[in-house]
Amino acid sequence: MRAFNCDHCGHLVFFDSVQCLHCGSKLAFVPELLRMVALRPAGTMAPQHWQALAPTANMAAPTLWRMCANQAQHQACNFSVREDDPQTLCLACRQTRWLPDLQDSAHLRRWRLAEEAKRQLFYTLARLRLTELDGLPAPAFEFLADLPGQPPVMTGHRSGTIVLNVAEADDEERTRRRLALHEPYRTLEGHLRHESGHFFWEQLVLPHLQVLQDFRQCFGDERQDYAQALERHYAQGPSGPAGWQQHHVSAYASAHPWEDWAETWAHYLHMVDLLETAASFGTTVTVPGEALARTVHDPFTAPWDHFDTMLQTWVPLTLLLNSLNRSLGQQDAYPFAPSAGATAKLRFVHELLVAHRQAIGP
Repeated sequence: MRAFNCDHCGHLVFFDSVQCLHCGSKLAFVPELLRMVALRPAGTMAPQHWQALAPTANMAAPTLWRMCANQAQHQACNFSVREDDPQTLCLACRQTRWLPDLQDSAHLRRWRLAEEAKRQLFYTLARLRLTELDGLPAPAFEFLADLPGQPPVMTGHRSGTIVLNVAEADDEERTRRRLALHEPYRTLEGHLRHESGHFFWEQLVLPHLQVLQDFRQCFGDERQDYAQALERHYAQGPSGPAGWQQHHVSAYASAHPWEDWAETWAHYLHMVDLLETAASFGTTVTVPGEALARTVHDPFTAPWDHFDTMLQTWVPLTLLLNSLNRSLGQQDAYPFAPSAGATAKLRFVHELLVAHRQAIGP
């Protein structure tokens, strides 16, 4: 995502910041505005309410806010809530319907990390005009922990609800599962982006006959038996069938058209988030041996609707990112090289979202 600044002193701050380290101002992220706002108490007549320190011309939301209840109770959120909103939780936190037992300090820590990843997902979806602010239904979330004597919690999507096993928030456990399944990449953010793909398939593809027909032409017929397809996939081994790289972004994407879509959707969200971050830092990339310098543009502004423009900077940007990681002795941050077949599917997602954004309007 883009870089943020304290709008009181201009110092660089982060998406999860609650205080500016330069001027000491209290900070909150205002989801209706997608911006970080420096705050001061609204006064004794409005306890627990805050107002902006800096001028707020053209603000679409009220100038008084409350902090999300999860901040006061658990130090687990920095989003604000509109002063006139009857809800105590912010737009992101209120989507979580079930929590693990937060009396357990380990569960509390894991849940905080899960909510942090979910807020990042909320931001990207908001930039894509895919939240309830745009009149769309929002997915529900269940962040659950395994219980003794009960079946293990399986991360997945069912009927509009995204379920995450909070054990995935532990680096050790996530790494164990990544190695066991021969996955090159496994993160909390990756899980949530993938599962949100299942949710938005039901919102953007299924209800529209022409889009559904185009989907089947690109990804395959999703009416094939899902359980049998997964059984076949795991019988072949998690490394996937031979030659999957020619048509899919990952081995798991080859299991079924629904998983192909969800994996492609997640990779598209990886793409726009990383491009926006690089653009906000004014990044220009020149591949060694080439004379052409490529300036990274914000994918959410012109010419964001040109997929080829995004792709021309995406490839060298990921080369730079992976090279930087390797120089620090780390694994590749983006261990993928999408083929022409996989890129065509990314283009499908992109064009669908462009059409959606154009339909929503400014």
